[in-house]
Amino acid sequence: MITNILLAVLGVIAGIIFGAIPGMTATMAVAVFLPMTYAYDLVPALYLLLGLYVGGISGGLVPAILINIPGTPSSITTTFDGYPMAKRGEGERALKVGIVSSFFGGIISLLALALFTPLLSAAALKFSAVEKFLIILFALTVIAALSNGQMLRGVFSGFLGVLVSLIGMFSVNNNYRMVPLSLKPYLSDGFQLLPVLIGLFAISQIFEEAEEGMRFKIEKVDGNNSGTKFSMADFKGQGVNVVRSALIGTFMGVLPGVGGSAASILAYSQAKSWSKHPELLGTGVAEGLVASESSNNGLTGGAMIPLLSLGIPGDSTTAVLISAFMLQGIQVGPLFITQNTETWHQILIAMLLCNIIMFLCMFYPIKWISKIIYIPRQRLYPVIIMICVVGAYAAKNGRMFDVWSLLFAGVVGYLFGKIRIPKTCFLIGFILGKDLENYFIQAVSASKGSLLVFFSRPIGWVIWVLIIASIVYAVMDDRKQKARKKAEAAG
Repeated sequence: MITNILLAVLGVIAGIIFGAIPGMTATMAVAVFLPMTYAYDLVPALYLLLGLYVGGISGGLVPAILINIPGTPSSITTTFDGYPMAKRGEGERALKVGIVSSFFGGIISLLALALFTPLLSAAALKFSAVEKFLIILFALTVIAALSNGQMLRGVFSGFLGVLVSLIGMFSVNNNYRMVPLSLKPYLSDGFQLLPVLIGLFAISQIFEEAEEGMRFKIEKVDGNNSGTKFSMADFKGQGVNVVRSALIGTFMGVLPGVGGSAASILAYSQAKSWSKHPELLGTGVAEGLVASESSNNGLTGGAMIPLLSLGIPGDSTTAVLISAFMLQGIQVGPLFITQNTETWHQILIAMLLCNIIMFLCMFYPIKWISKIIYIPRQRLYPVIIMICVVGAYAAKNGRMFDVWSLLFAGVVGYLFGKIRIPKTCFLIGFILGKDLENYFIQAVSASKGSLLVFFSRPIGWVIWVLIIASIVYAVMDDRKQKARKKAEAAG
């Protein structure tokens, strides 16, 4: 048991480091450490790998809050409120809010994993390509809600992201997607997410800072104002937000291939829809951080449900975890729990232990972790550029094209900032675009070309209601934002 605990501690710490370094991900951490599991039995190996998983997802909040660079794709929405808090000198408070939210999200998803695995797996089985397409479409409506009074620019940016994501999706369609002949060998698999993500957020951020002369500086995190210190009062009235966001993350994890980015985006959107002061989200409030981080770690338990019950990975990291089971001769699927009861119980214990270790390793030494913001940009950014380049180069087993994609995405993100086009909307469209087309083609093919299939199932009707409600809310919110800006300009 001591060995298992030590491996869990090693996994969580290594995962936090990977998650906190822009360009690295929890998936990369699990993949790097997978060969180490050859020397262990299945249970010790699971403690290490699940520690990497939980730590990697949680660590992404550190750079997202402190330097506005998401450590993982699911930390995108963490930047919306975390970074403004850090710029106000509330970096330590923001980090602690995010860490506590991550812990709550992980525990809630673990309860769902333990109590509702058969039920949630059965529900996921009922989701055909139709429902999956509509879920992705619902996630895309969030683009309008996140445009902050620039709906047309946001929608344009989002659909541009969808268009770019479709390059290489289906080889027969590449001739219609304006892919130059000279680039077709490189774009046969399309643009990779990792170079695009870190280019849009890391490289473009560095370009902007360089233009300003690297003058951004914070003298003291949290300052001397006791009113900005973290306390559990930050969670007053946030109970529903925590549970709702964690359950959204868990449910999105159950749906194979949807991923943490869509989960955090949906949770943030719902937090904004139900908030008493939606206009404050995005300006640096704890409510947005709670939604983002609760859903991020809610994904960890949710993604394990289809893996263990159906043999289907819920996300890219659990796809790597399948290899660990295969190396040990264990077949995941419908019979896994009944045939491997002891292993099932050890997985639940490991998930609980890893969440506790994550909280202890991040919450108490956060004063030292938060000091990353003191590092002069002139010294920090060259290191980040090097790490980003290495991460991009390794994204597809060593392709120089991905490094050029990283730099190109950085230039695009920088130009988007100049012409006030939301780059977050582009990234959302890019992340969801492939699944959108894939599920659309599956649904239409199964119905022999009839579009009525999208209106033929009761579950689909519920999702359509959510889509319409989200669009109506986005339009009304956009009008309020414009009216407020006109009032401010007139006053």
